[in-house]
Amino acid sequence: MNMEAILFSPPALFVFFFVLLSLSSRWLSHYANKSPLDERALDAYACGQRDIENYVNPDYSQFFQYAFVFTVVHVLILVVATAPAEATLLPIVYIVTGMLTILMVFQR
Repeated sequence: MNMEAILFSPPALFVFFFVLLSLSSRWLSHYANKSPLDERALDAYACGQRDIENYVNPDYSQFFQYAFVFTVVHVLILVVATAPAEATLLPIVYIVTGMLTILMVFQR
């Protein structure tokens, strides 16, 4: 095994980047804020709302099906557009599966 294969192996690269990020973190910690915490620093925080008793939790259940369809169609287009010219079965399977998925989502 040559030296280049060892240096570019996943374990060697992991150790290299782990050490690099650890040293960077230690060096950048000198610039971190070290002032004492204020009286509200450890209070509960819910997406910008400090008053947890009156927390507003929006319902996204009606939005979910559109987000799911967008995700399915996005992946479908990505797979079909990047499929090799020789592989005709894979895009066809993805298109049929995507159509069935969209039909199942809007069956309600």
